[in-house]
Amino acid sequence: MKKATKTQWIFFAIAAALYLAFVIWDGNYWLLLGLPVIFDIYISKYIPWGAWKNPKNKALKKVAEWVDAILFALIAVYFINLFIFQMYKIPSSSLEKSLLVGDYLMVNKLSYGPRIPNTPLSFPLVQHTLPIINTKSYIEWPRWEYKRLKGLGHVKRNEIVVFNYPAGDTVALKSPSNVDYYYSVREFGRERVWTDKFQFGDIVYRPVDRRENYVKRCIGLPGDSLQIVNNVVYINGTALPFPKHAQFNYFVETNGNLLTDRQFRTLDVSVDDRYLINRRPDAVSIFEMIGIEKNAADSYNPVYMMPLTKDALEKIEKNGWSRSIHIEPDTVFGGGDMYPFDNSFGWSRDNYGPIWIPAKGATIELNEKNLTLYSRCIVAYEGNTLERKGGRILINGNPATTFTFKYDYYFMMGDNRHNSQDSRSWGFVPEDHIVGRPILIWMSSDKDRGLFDGGIRWNRIFRLPAKM
Repeated sequence: MKKATKTQWIFFAIAAALYLAFVIWDGNYWLLLGLPVIFDIYISKYIPWGAWKNPKNKALKKVAEWVDAILFALIAVYFINLFIFQMYKIPSSSLEKSLLVGDYLMVNKLSYGPRIPNTPLSFPLVQHTLPIINTKSYIEWPRWEYKRLKGLGHVKRNEIVVFNYPAGDTVALKSPSNVDYYYSVREFGRERVWTDKFQFGDIVYRPVDRRENYVKRCIGLPGDSLQIVNNVVYINGTALPFPKHAQFNYFVETNGNLLTDRQFRTLDVSVDDRYLINRRPDAVSIFEMIGIEKNAADSYNPVYMMPLTKDALEKIEKNGWSRSIHIEPDTVFGGGDMYPFDNSFGWSRDNYGPIWIPAKGATIELNEKNLTLYSRCIVAYEGNTLERKGGRILINGNPATTFTFKYDYYFMMGDNRHNSQDSRSWGFVPEDHIVGRPILIWMSSDKDRGLFDGGIRWNRIFRLPAKM
């Protein structure tokens, strides 16, 4: 062994200190067995770790240098993406106008503590599928159990949170991204979903960390009792203020004229949200249902259904663009498929609950209602078996009358309250699905506009989502 230089000792000290800090953070002291490897890489050099980078052939040496640089970059990006920051693009309008479609976010995983990956062997910066070749971006083995490292804090009420989609454990690969497997099964039956490959494609399972990333606002915390009454959220009996940019769907009957693109831009309504009801074959029945009357010419004025914030609503009224405005009632489009998918509860999008949000260590009685509300938590999220035999409830094969939760759960909602698939649609978000907190909008593009016509939202770049 050659005598190590001062520079080698300095690099070893830095690498060893960083590695020790990670071991302490992780709390797994078996990882200390990696210190001799670090010592050999920098000091003893018994194993020729870098020999492959120094072939005698000059052309091969150049290639090896490029491979070395690329490997280093990939490893660095992998660890940064895994433990510190992750980039995320807003794909849907569920949080508008707090976050817009086309916003690019930097998500801080240190906010709540990064998770040790369930599937550690994966290609960096790809969630679950490699583009072009359409194959899995991760290897199933090894698969590790849930563990979260210590973070800077905990999820708080009204914070915007990025998490893995809870209903994304099973996926029909050909289904639209906004239709989950469980909805398809309820709609078409399990047998058809599994056998109709043309419509649904293959059915695959995804580990927690490989499920789609969603972003919503945390409304309910573990142990809370939540209820929605006429669109107002109540937590433990107290009304929760609406988010600053909350919006709802409205039927806007114009004063007789079609709205122009300029007017829509003034209201900040995207092209996808400009829906002229008059074009529907059932338009008249909708108008009668919500109380829109014919005009003097015995016909109906143009009626748009669109999401509006409080400010946009005031602009319509102030500018005299409307004859009448009606908030979209549950009876039109707001019923739908609400968690826990049992019509006997009578819950809808605008009138939901009351529902208790499970907390770690809390115990519930196992009865018909609680099994309906929490069986998915018991089985899918906490990994138990649940059976009913001879009038008894069996958990993991043992008779049980109560159940104690091992995870905290959260209730998430979008600010675009009538156009958000959220906890009202698929239930609670377990703590092991929490990814992090958005801390920066580093880019924002508007697909409705050209590059030189507001295609880049310069006023949003480098803004803080937490302030919205």
